[in-house]
Amino acid sequence: MKKDVMITLKGTQFSDEDSDCVELTTVGSLYRRNGVYYLCYDESEATGFDGSKTTLKIEGDRRVTMRRSGENLYSQLIIEKGQRHQCVYDTGYGTLTLGISGDQIISSLDDNGGHLQVRYTLDINASMASENELLIQVETYSPS
Repeated sequence: MKKDVMITLKGTQFSDEDSDCVELTTVGSLYRRNGVYYLCYDESEATGFDGSKTTLKIEGDRRVTMRRSGENLYSQLIIEKGQRHQCVYDTGYGTLTLGISGDQIISSLDDNGGHLQVRYTLDINASMASENELLIQVETYSPS
């Protein structure tokens, strides 16, 4: 069963001695299929991907796959604990091939919402670009 949810995302990027944090609150949907949770939301002008849809496939504490699709845009990032994946990321201006190494995934998601914490490193051409943390809070709500 698909549920309407309020999603609060906080992404922090650490590189060298700097950090950059982006926060976003949006509405979306949460559902479970075959024991895997899916979190979907529409992007907005605030993210620079207006008209696109993002879907997170959350396989417990093991793997998170992010798919973003829209007009002439498709990206898929795979974050798997203890593994490195090469992924294509479309910036809207062109595509990059990124290496993503999953460090930590902690999920307390259930049918009513919960938390997701993901820590991973990004590399470009095998050269480390940044360490990253994504915190997601999911709460069910009833739209008016």
